[in-house]
Amino acid sequence: MALGTVGRTAGPRGRAERGPGTAARPLVLLATVTALTLGAISPALADSTPDPRPRTSAEVLRPVAPPPASNPAEQTGAVADGDGIETARTSRPVAPGVRLSSYDRLESDKWLRVDNLSVDLAGSGVRADYLSSGKVSERHTVSELAAGHDAGRGRRTVAAINADFFDINQTGAPEGIGIKDGATVQSPAPGINRAVGIGPDNAGRILNLYFEGTLTLPAGQRPLAAYNAANVPAGGVGAYTSAWGTADRALAVDSATPVAEALVRDGKVVSVSPAPGSGAVPEGTTVLVGREAGAVALGALKPGDPVSLTYRARTDSGAVPRTAVGGRELLVVDGVAQNHDGEGNNTAAPRTAVGFSKDGRTMQVLTVDGRQADSGGVTLTELAQMMRRAGSYSALNLDGGGSSTLVARQPGSDALRVENSPSDGSERTVPNGLALTAPDGSGRLKGYWVQPRTPADAAPGVDPVKGGHPDRVFPGLTRRLTASGYDETYGPAQGTPRWRTAHGSVGTVDSDGLFTARRSGTTDVRAEHGPARGSTSLTVLDELARIEPTTQRVGLADGGATGTFGIVGLDAHGTSAPVEPRDIELDYDHALFDIRDDGQGSFTVSSRTGSGAGQIKATVAGTTTVLAVSVGLTEQAVSTFDDAGSWKFSQARADGSLTATSDGHTGTGLKLDYDFTRSTATRAAYAAPPQPVTVPGQPQSFKLWIKGDGRGAWPTLHLKDAAGSDQLLRGPYVTWNGWRQITFAVPAGAAMPLSVSRFYLAETAADKQYTGGIVIDDLTAQVPPTVELPEQAAPADPLIDPAAVTGRRDWRFAVMSDAQFVARDPDSPIVAQARRTLREIKAADPDFLVVNGDLVDEGSPADLAFARRVLTEELGDSLPWYYVPGNHEVMGGRIDNFITEFGPAQRTFDHKGTRVITLDTSSLSLRGGGFAQIKQLRDQLDAAAKDRTVDSLMLIEHVPPRDPTVQKGSRLGDRKEAALVEQWLADFRRTTGKGAAFIGSHVGVFHASHVDGVPYLINGNSGKAPAGPADEGGFTGWSLIGADRIGRGAQAAARQRPWQGGPDWISVQTRAHVDALKIDAPPVLGTGSRTKVTATVTQGARSVPVAFPLAADWTGSPNVHIGDRDGVRHRHTAVLDPSTGTLTALRPGTITLAVTVNGTTQRVRITIGATGAASAA
Repeated sequence: MALGTVGRTAGPRGRAERGPGTAARPLVLLATVTALTLGAISPALADSTPDPRPRTSAEVLRPVAPPPASNPAEQTGAVADGDGIETARTSRPVAPGVRLSSYDRLESDKWLRVDNLSVDLAGSGVRADYLSSGKVSERHTVSELAAGHDAGRGRRTVAAINADFFDINQTGAPEGIGIKDGATVQSPAPGINRAVGIGPDNAGRILNLYFEGTLTLPAGQRPLAAYNAANVPAGGVGAYTSAWGTADRALAVDSATPVAEALVRDGKVVSVSPAPGSGAVPEGTTVLVGREAGAVALGALKPGDPVSLTYRARTDSGAVPRTAVGGRELLVVDGVAQNHDGEGNNTAAPRTAVGFSKDGRTMQVLTVDGRQADSGGVTLTELAQMMRRAGSYSALNLDGGGSSTLVARQPGSDALRVENSPSDGSERTVPNGLALTAPDGSGRLKGYWVQPRTPADAAPGVDPVKGGHPDRVFPGLTRRLTASGYDETYGPAQGTPRWRTAHGSVGTVDSDGLFTARRSGTTDVRAEHGPARGSTSLTVLDELARIEPTTQRVGLADGGATGTFGIVGLDAHGTSAPVEPRDIELDYDHALFDIRDDGQGSFTVSSRTGSGAGQIKATVAGTTTVLAVSVGLTEQAVSTFDDAGSWKFSQARADGSLTATSDGHTGTGLKLDYDFTRSTATRAAYAAPPQPVTVPGQPQSFKLWIKGDGRGAWPTLHLKDAAGSDQLLRGPYVTWNGWRQITFAVPAGAAMPLSVSRFYLAETAADKQYTGGIVIDDLTAQVPPTVELPEQAAPADPLIDPAAVTGRRDWRFAVMSDAQFVARDPDSPIVAQARRTLREIKAADPDFLVVNGDLVDEGSPADLAFARRVLTEELGDSLPWYYVPGNHEVMGGRIDNFITEFGPAQRTFDHKGTRVITLDTSSLSLRGGGFAQIKQLRDQLDAAAKDRTVDSLMLIEHVPPRDPTVQKGSRLGDRKEAALVEQWLADFRRTTGKGAAFIGSHVGVFHASHVDGVPYLINGNSGKAPAGPADEGGFTGWSLIGADRIGRGAQAAARQRPWQGGPDWISVQTRAHVDALKIDAPPVLGTGSRTKVTATVTQGARSVPVAFPLAADWTGSPNVHIGDRDGVRHRHTAVLDPSTGTLTALRPGTITLAVTVNGTTQRVRITIGATGAASAA
């Protein structure tokens, strides 16, 4: 029965299960089932293809963990608070009294990336200046404005931000007031009076600033309504000087009539015009621009008339600030965060804000990235809460969106770099900002800012998000370090450092900062010069096991394009580090390509000939990898749909039809009508060609014209690759009307050639019910020159062990998943496979069973009730089971039906020292299962770390962080969630020395791997047909997991030497369904010869090689040694190495070999003759 879900509380063997916090069992098992990811993600359709899922660009996301940094920076890990989880934080000094903190937060509905400058305005010498080019209407990036800012004698600019909202579509001028050194730069628009001000005493405040001006004409005085302003108020007169810039002054009066302009020089009218002019205002000249009544007043002037004007800024109370910039909404008032719910401008967006402490002596500057997968932005209400948490007693919202920009220097440098991530993809040009300036230092060396040459966020890596780990290095390889000297103000200072390492046995460093790793361990690397010093910590990993390129194929669009790639190394425990270009030997055709070190730890590739293709072979310490480079693309027609009348319609839970239409993009097109109102589960309408269309070459992408209907269906181009695997290429949702050409990217690594199997539309949301119709035409492929790459098999992971090893563990449990049956077909082959699986599991006598999602296909109440019936009928009361929901348990709907039938979707329990945590990923993300479960995961990790009765932890969820297939579609869609799971588990193992493991499913293949020392199992299908080739885990079956208790000594050893990948506590026996088993070996073998011995499992029409990831036990007669040759004794006639399948004949005799897979054994008898007898090579 399902523990806790079917009214039974007894644990395995009748012992009561204890929840966390109760006395007892030390092992920690963590099971996770996640839900919605950022963006729409769908469950699978009712066919044998993998689940549809939108592809996300993981490469553009920032690391979820802080990059390595040297003192005096600080970095911290995850911290949960009442509103979310701060997942990472770094902090560094910018100048005395100025500190930059950058942090990531996970909220219930989004990720946030925040940069916070904390500024001491009292006594540190830091000053806030008005920042502009000197021309009100002139726009530049914040970086450009800061680089050109005159900080004053003996001062320098150390940081800057954007400031005021501005007239973005017309003049470009700020909308609020500007005050520089106490003088008014421009007046505000009517009603826009709020400002950030810093007074002559250097205290800051949020205040209202007003503009007052008087214009004296021969006819008398009248108000001066504007001064170098974006707009002249109705009926008013504005003044424009040489500080205005070159913006057309007609834009300042819109389309008002009448208008007039008068030029005044030396207090006299020079000319009067009935229309505003354009171009720069000459130095010493003032241009008066009037509209309506103001235009009438100016029209009465004539050359020579005397004109004078006065103006000033004023406040409600107190002195006018020395520096002021305009802003909009109040965020914090008298220490209270303001609620802007229901007001305008309160949607989530990138933001910039400034706040002050109660005494005005501390300034907080905040930018929040937005409109990115990496950071969703915040509402004004959320921004107000953040400013209050930062310590602001008063705070004001400044211009956000694409304008939000923060630049700051690093210690030892005067160069200002962009710290946030502007939402436009690059810095937006803005008219003004605030600059922070600090006194120059002495220039005398005080310390060094030490860091790897390669920045962490740009380093080659294999993590789910962009970046790598340059703080790691492999034995025998190098890491280039830099040391920037700084003085007492953190400004640049000269001094050649002397380099040294704290532990010379771990590695050495030369006079140029080149660290050479010697053996595994951790060491500080120091740069010193007299009393000045700085350091960074480097970890030397275990021996290099393999290398991978950051991309398998570099495609150059034409002869002028460039591409990049890097090389990443991994040890046997899946811990990665970027490889320095100097440690990599590249072998390629130098006549075709030019390849150079890009200075960031990667290579830049360019073409020498403008065309062609070839291989690049990279070698590092004897390990190799190969990638392809191609130049140029040709467009090949795949289908013109002239045969549209022969295409065939099919559907899943929908209705529809196909017709040929003359209303194609170029001639005949294919019209697909569909009805998605027949079900709340995932629906699809398919269009298949008469025969699959083979596409020659190695296409990088496909393009298709679609005449959209605006309904929002999800288009997919379904391909078959050369290995027989499904490749589902996702397009954008059809939210447009009329013709549009869309692109389907081909995943790197897909086995060529490809063939087009079908096109389809899908709808995954239960509440979206609609009908519609589209037309498709002109399917083409973008094909580069062909480059064949050698096959590179996935490395065999040591997590997969034979039954003998798994059986020796202290205890065992079973995992099955992905049967996907429906109640309306109770006697289907899929149900039979599920029942077969359950019988095999029961016979294996594990402590319990975890059903890791997708046992059913459609998640209806009938399906779920039938699932309970199958489980109960096959397992009875003797085997406890836990049911973790997958996406098919909800099928686009809610989790309620599952909870009604089986109880909570997320669980935590202890079993024999392992804490097991299961999470709800039924909506294909962690947050979709409720933000509470992520906080609970964090809490349970922290609790398990302290709990002496817990010595390991296992996380189980349906959707894994990574998909090992080339399609990369069956994984957590939010790549930062994936990175977070991996980081938390790795940190748990590293800091506690306790075991950590992950079990997922969903992909449709069996697979095992390690990431940062943590084992990851993907359990394959137990009923539904596999989603990958048989030799890549594409078989049906289940898994038996064996786990050990971990003693205090083993925990201490793993904690002290985490690079060794310990502790050794878990193994997995993948158990394939066996219809038949065969050994392929020669009957006769000559002494001294070698042969390959293989075995094959038959599953219906599928032949599965007995090799990783399929577990098998090889045994032999007493005269056969099973293992490597080191264990051979005189009594042995032959030796079989199961890892390679190599059988070596040592001396004459007769031997017997046997292989056992999931309880089925097959034997073969081999005669070994004298030297020269028949043999197989």
